[in-house]
Amino acid sequence: MIGTSTPEYVFIRACIAGLRAITPLSILYFGFCVFYHPRSLLTSPLAAYAAIETAFYLVVYLPRTHYLQTPAQHPAAPGRERRQLLFRQCCSTITNPEGYLRKWFLGSESAEIKRENVKEFFRWAFLNSVEFDSADDEELEEYVRDIEDLLGRKIEPGRGRAKCLRLTIDKADMMQRSFSWYMCVGFVDTLSAIHMKFRGFSFYRIPLSRFFTVFPFRPFTLFSSHQSPATHLSYWYRPHTSKTHLPVLFIHGIGIGLYPYVGFLAMINEKDEFKDWDGDIGIIAVEVMPISFRITSPALAKAEMCSQINSILEAHGWDEFVLASHSYGTVISTHLLQSPEIGPKIGPMVLIDPVTFLLHLPHVAFNFTMRKPRSANEHQLYYFASKDMGVAHTLSRRFFWSENILWKEDIADRNVTVSLGGRDLIVDTEVVGRYLVGADTGNWKDGSWKEGPWIGDGLDVLWFQQCDHAQVFDEKKTRKKLVDVVQRYCRNGRRFIEVAPMVDVR
Repeated sequence: MIGTSTPEYVFIRACIAGLRAITPLSILYFGFCVFYHPRSLLTSPLAAYAAIETAFYLVVYLPRTHYLQTPAQHPAAPGRERRQLLFRQCCSTITNPEGYLRKWFLGSESAEIKRENVKEFFRWAFLNSVEFDSADDEELEEYVRDIEDLLGRKIEPGRGRAKCLRLTIDKADMMQRSFSWYMCVGFVDTLSAIHMKFRGFSFYRIPLSRFFTVFPFRPFTLFSSHQSPATHLSYWYRPHTSKTHLPVLFIHGIGIGLYPYVGFLAMINEKDEFKDWDGDIGIIAVEVMPISFRITSPALAKAEMCSQINSILEAHGWDEFVLASHSYGTVISTHLLQSPEIGPKIGPMVLIDPVTFLLHLPHVAFNFTMRKPRSANEHQLYYFASKDMGVAHTLSRRFFWSENILWKEDIADRNVTVSLGGRDLIVDTEVVGRYLVGADTGNWKDGSWKEGPWIGDGLDVLWFQQCDHAQVFDEKKTRKKLVDVVQRYCRNGRRFIEVAPMVDVR
């Protein structure tokens, strides 16, 4: 993630303008050649390039954007008792009720958010439905009354002009990408593969029969002798040779794949004279193509993702491991934690820039999908991530918040480190951090929790004041703090809480 300076703003806006201009200029030039210089279509490299871009737009982009608007298949809503429990959990952590309601309604004035508007939002959020059913009205009325108690006022009857944010119902909003852009993605992908291979990783490809299901195509997969046991998941593997350390399963976030994480993954096995090593820490770095700026199959559903990752773990004989994940990867980590097959195998956890805590609050959904960009980093996020076809489809058709939310009670008996950035443009890290350390119930009210030592026993929070989302991976100094935690977890090998000495990794 870039910064917020004026030069960076000019740079990112220029990059976006240039990338967005490629397709319309190509179509105009191709049309000119067709009508005025048809011979150039066969003789001019520029005309040939314009023809490729035009064909890509007409044959690939337009049909795909139409296909990706297919309605989401919502999971069945849990029983009423479980819905009520979830609603009470949500209400107990809403510290700004007016802000909560207004942001879910895209900044609408409170007077325009009326009773039927709120019911419509709760019908989607807690009943996984958009269809009106009078049988649900009693339950929805109960939820509205609870929100009124939080607000300290009555919500007017009727329907106002406010429109709520409903990720899996609203249009999957995406921006056009050129053929050239995907060639750039392919170049970075190949560069990542070279880095990973150089650092001792082996590539486990999906079956060759599915080679053409990922675009840009990945020629290096043709040279891999290893096939993934999961039909939809490729991954990079470093053999686990240590008998005293746990291996690491890593799941990346939304972006250009594993490229931003290569340095972090390589550092896990960096050795020094003060650490006793009896071999390498094994690493499995799973590739999640639908959130990696690729044209590919839709993101796997929760159960299928867990099943395929479990097949990878079983193929390598891993029955306990350290789980490390970043951003959207923490959503998949939440699913793994809830899986009866994988949950018991998960040892200590490192959640970096997690988006799963307090997911019922509007910050993550609004900031990623609806916020109008102003600063350089917001424009970068908006164009390159939020409006990517695969990312937009994943978030608007395959992302169900009630499946993805993680409460601190879910990790109460585990050793977990959560890394937060003070300048995160997606997550309200101040709110999440206070929630995790219990600052809102009397402890750490002065903010000193941000400077506390890493203990390694129970729940720890690492606070990087100057870091935006994902910037903790950019510099060696901040990466090393995360790596130190991962290495200590690997060495200690404790799944659940035990007495541990205090260590300062800051």
